[in-house]
Amino acid sequence: MTDLAQTQPAIATVPVAASLNEMGVSRKSTLALIVSDWGGCISLVLVCAVIFAAVFAPWLAQSDPYGSDLVNTLKAPGEHGLLGTDGQGRDMITRLLYGLRTTLYMSTVSVVIGCVLGGIVGFVAAFYTSVSGILMRLMDVLLSFPAILFGLAIAAIFGPGMTSVIVALSVATVPLMARVVRGAAIVVLQQDYIESARSLGMSDFRLIRKYLLPNCLSPIFVFVTLRFGQVILLGAALSFIGLGAQPPTAELGAMASDGRVFLFFAPHVSVLPCIVIFIIVLAFNVLGDALRDALDPRFHK
Repeated sequence: MTDLAQTQPAIATVPVAASLNEMGVSRKSTLALIVSDWGGCISLVLVCAVIFAAVFAPWLAQSDPYGSDLVNTLKAPGEHGLLGTDGQGRDMITRLLYGLRTTLYMSTVSVVIGCVLGGIVGFVAAFYTSVSGILMRLMDVLLSFPAILFGLAIAAIFGPGMTSVIVALSVATVPLMARVVRGAAIVVLQQDYIESARSLGMSDFRLIRKYLLPNCLSPIFVFVTLRFGQVILLGAALSFIGLGAQPPTAELGAMASDGRVFLFFAPHVSVLPCIVIFIIVLAFNVLGDALRDALDPRFHK
């Protein structure tokens, strides 16, 4: 009895140590592979710069983002500030910084809520096969509705605003995350060390937390990075049609929409937010592709 009690912790420790070693190697090689790829390196720098600009927008802004200066309305870039002014005479750089801050906040909250809920559903569906069919059919139903439709329905119930967009984007993310997590978890559950852990009497929660979740992190990270760019684009689209942030709140999609009336004689008011959205979405997509390639075992030689 004593020998068995002393042997079980040793057996349980071996996979953990191996997993930690593999994770340490993976982290170093992943960063090296991303940096070695010029596209991944540039996208990583752009993403870090965007996050820095959004976090420190109050200190980087040159003026009040919500104050009006009707004397200097619709100034072209270079006439009044580096990027000109909008229809209310507000500095475009300041508005872009605060619009970037609002857009990233809205996207981050949506991705976090959607991925947490979708991850829970995915792990439960993979681990407990008795409820897998019901949960995944429900995810298929949610997946059949586009995010724009969710935004319209929620805005009709609660009214337009950031809360409606966040709820719509979170609900649209849940089924995608659930499918990704379930697929990755099913592969992990077929490994021999899972059966070994079960034979040692490990509880379901501990098994998921200690073995299933760490071994599913790679596809989760890739999905989150790629989904972030998609959510930014969807959130900007919902704000563009008036369902998102309401005036005078600065948001990139709403700014692009407000600038449509000035498109023929002051195109910078609408074009500049669109360019920022394009750069952000492209950077996150390229970074997601680079991260996916870096986490592919075929690249580790």
